[in-house]
Amino acid sequence: MNSSFSLLVFALLGQTAQTIKVEESFRPGYLYHVSSRVNISGTLQIPGDKGTAKPLALSGASVIDYDERVLTEKDGRVEKTIRVFQKMNFERKVGDQEQHSALRPEVRRLVLLRHGNLEVPFSPAGSPLTWSELDLVRTDVFTPALVGLLPPTAVKLGDRWQAGKGAVQELTDLEKIDEGDITCSFEGTSTLAGKQQARIGFAGTLRGVGEDGPTRHQIEGHLFFDLTGKYLSYVYVKGTHFLLDKSGQPNGKVEGTFVLTREPVAKAHGLGDADLRGLMLEPTEDNTLLLLDQPDLGVRLLYPRRWRVGSVQGRQITLDENRGNGLLLNVESLARTPSGVQFQQETRAWLDQQKANILRADPPKFLAGGIEHFAFEAHLAKSRQLLDYYVLRQPLGGVTIAVRLVPADAAAVRKDVERIVGSLRVTKQQ
Repeated sequence: MNSSFSLLVFALLGQTAQTIKVEESFRPGYLYHVSSRVNISGTLQIPGDKGTAKPLALSGASVIDYDERVLTEKDGRVEKTIRVFQKMNFERKVGDQEQHSALRPEVRRLVLLRHGNLEVPFSPAGSPLTWSELDLVRTDVFTPALVGLLPPTAVKLGDRWQAGKGAVQELTDLEKIDEGDITCSFEGTSTLAGKQQARIGFAGTLRGVGEDGPTRHQIEGHLFFDLTGKYLSYVYVKGTHFLLDKSGQPNGKVEGTFVLTREPVAKAHGLGDADLRGLMLEPTEDNTLLLLDQPDLGVRLLYPRRWRVGSVQGRQITLDENRGNGLLLNVESLARTPSGVQFQQETRAWLDQQKANILRADPPKFLAGGIEHFAFEAHLAKSRQLLDYYVLRQPLGGVTIAVRLVPADAAAVRKDVERIVGSLRVTKQQ
């Protein structure tokens, strides 16, 4: 037998017989650096003339670099981390429309709470996130969840196992998995950059529901696990995402690659014990507020996360609350902004025109900051409604606000509304 061939056979037999444990521990205080890159391309089908569909090209890329520190864990599951982002940039092109998104410098340090398969970020310094920034962070891969790709017990060459549900959802963004799974296999060990690494391959097809509706994912990839440092060091994923129509047929296709590198660090700027001292590391009503900034319209405001921006059209902005409450904001020049008395008279005339039965009318009064407020309680459109109104006058312009309140929630929602109204700033001459 050839001596080189003999050595190869004995090496393979030795590795086959070798059993190793591939496990990473996420203890509070654990620090690591993460770098990831994503590239996607594909086609979406959009409705055309006479019921036909026409293709719309889609492409995109992201660059993300950050340091992360584990704050709390329970039963081996990370519940809270804090990150300092060095980069978080997204670029996307849909048809001829280009979109760019990035984190502003004031929200580069964020706490992330892990709820199920979702991340909820907030600024420990109290700087509000915009909705797009919130969406960027919470759709990023939460690396502690990727340990679900690792084997639950010691393995030897060729062993196979199913990836944990948390890891599957992290790689696919599926909110609900209807069928399929990802199968992982131990492919052996090798030395890379002077470090012994275990290689694990994975692949699978899944159907389920994501934020874009019914979808199918085909995934294949591999990861390396540093056996000396005992941490997941590299992940490569190639995936194909099929958007499905009502009959389950593909209605669009997006292909992409995801590459992540990761390594523990001894210290990280902004994440040391002294850096965290005095920061609010728990969510509050103040540090979870979202920022809406419309420079073209010239208005800026803060709002709680249970509200969402419905539309921004012309000089109007609508916000909707998840229990049915709503707010309509109208920006005007100072000359066109009515006084509280004038606005109440206009509103009263409109209610009379709608044949509303007015049960109570609160006259205009001044609140803190020179804000005028009045209210009506009325039977309108076959239901009892509470209607609150506000008028703001600032150096660059004025704002009128009309609020529809669900009676059962009125007390709590009024606090939200007063917070929103109090944060309003006209930032451009109207």
